[in-house]
Amino acid sequence: MTELGTVVWPPAPIRTERLVLRESEAPDRAAFIELFALPEVRTYLGGPRPREELERAVPELPGRRPGLFVIDLDGTMIGTVSLDRRDADRPGHLRPDGGEAEIGYMLLPTAWGRGYAAEACAAALDWFAGAFPGEQVVLCTQTANDRSMRLAVKLGFTEVERFEEYGAEQWFGAWSSGQVRATGT
Repeated sequence: MTELGTVVWPPAPIRTERLVLRESEAPDRAAFIELFALPEVRTYLGGPRPREELERAVPELPGRRPGLFVIDLDGTMIGTVSLDRRDADRPGHLRPDGGEAEIGYMLLPTAWGRGYAAEACAAALDWFAGAFPGEQVVLCTQTANDRSMRLAVKLGFTEVERFEEYGAEQWFGAWSSGQVRATGT
């Protein structure tokens, strides 16, 4: 992924009805390791990484970069939502030169099924629309990932194309700040 672009980072924490989107802090390190080590979280994201490797590789202050928000529930990290530039060499683009903003998210399994992903992604999209007015955002997910497919539609992404990548069929959709989308649970 390439840099998001010229933007003041970190923004002030973004507060939703139940969550706070904020920059990472040192106490979040254990949750970052869990996100990358748990097979159920990484099923559609290339598989889990060995915990021992992560313990060595994850810095004391993980995830500090423009575009990456920690999803905080009552003072505890439950996941991440990120906005990055889509690599030009990957399939799926809206522009010939690529580089579209792409949203991604991961939540710990204890946070699944409560609408937190929709709430966090909607807040991140709202922030992005204010920081980059008129720019579209893309989302790519495996068609086998039913939950992610439902979330994409709920957020207002519309299908652009499907293609094969990483040995699986991918759904590629686009969102623009003018679109109306459902939020909440």
